Amino acid sequence: MIPKTVGIVDYGVGNHTSVLRTFHELGYRCRVSSQFEILAASDVLVLPGVGAYPAAMSALHERELTEPLQNLARQGKPIIGLCLGMQLLADESLEHGVTAGLGLIPGVVVPLESARWHIGWNTIEVVKNDELFQPNDGEAFYFNHSHVFSAPEEYQVAVSRLDQPFTVGVRRGNVVGLQFHPEKSQTAGRTMLRNMVERLTRA
Repeated sequence: MIPKTVGIVDYGVGNHTSVLRTFHELGYRCRVSSQFEILAASDVLVLPGVGAYPAAMSALHERELTEPLQNLARQGKPIIGLCLGMQLLADESLEHGVTAGLGLIPGVVVPLESARWHIGWNTIEVVKNDELFQPNDGEAFYFNHSHVFSAPEEYQVAVSRLDQPFTVGVRRGNVVGLQFHPEKSQTAGRTMLRNMVERLTRA
């Protein structure tokens, strides 16, 4: 069987190395690219990201990737956003002012209420019966963020807790967002990524 191809969106803002290594170790073919033709030919797209929201959206615009990503999502292409990549799926962010996002999953990115920064391991609670998340219910993942995706309840799939619960997993059909770093979360992260790729690309 030919391994599935994971297209990692290269827009100059992202932890491509660790994401690429993880998917390679899982047995997938990987392409890191900003070219539409290469991304469109991939079975699933991964949108990584670290840093500030406005800079990331600016980078996507500069590489003329915003509209292609929106169109691919509407056509049914599976897309997985990781950490900042998850936040970019939202309608807008309030980080350093108001910045419009990709608008692929309704919601707004807002500062964490209970802490200025959330770094380290935390367990997730799956709040919907979703086959992409259910196998990892109650497992710990690695976080590093100061803002969260505030989404309508119908798109919330998983939460974690500090003083209050906050959304760490969102889904709208073929588009999925993870606030944590599965590529840095050892066995739990690898299991989740494999499960997501296989189920999202299932014929």
